[in-house]
Amino acid sequence: MKASIFLLIATLTIQMTTAQNSFNLQKDHDAILVSDLSASARFYGKVLGLKEIPNGGLGDHIRWFQLGDNVQIHLIESDKTTEKDKGVHFAINTSDLSTFMQHLKDKKVHFENWPGDEGVTNTRPDGIKQVYLQDPDGYWIEVNDNRL
Repeated sequence: MKASIFLLIATLTIQMTTAQNSFNLQKDHDAILVSDLSASARFYGKVLGLKEIPNGGLGDHIRWFQLGDNVQIHLIESDKTTEKDKGVHFAINTSDLSTFMQHLKDKKVHFENWPGDEGVTNTRPDGIKQVYLQDPDGYWIEVNDNRL
């Protein structure tokens, strides 16, 4: 009986795992429209410390940046605007959130917690600490201490 229950649980676990990502989908990149490509490139390079990489020959209006996990951010200069809301953001994590927060303070970059309190973090219900900041075009970025 115990062996049958174990086999059933193992089979269901494998099926659930397979069903969740049967194509092995992984994040590749985010593309965002920016009004001033140079200002945005400075922010993503100097404030977030991302490495700029070749843009695949796509022209001078696009710049690419690499995160440590091979996910990219593509900055595309455009005169189009999009609505910005804190609930619509991308999130990145760091193993040293307190040092990153001090880095933002040293660079005089505004950041806040989810409720909007300036210069401090908050803890999500799952125990992850987070802060939010905006890039030069107002896109919201969450930086947290999650260990994926």
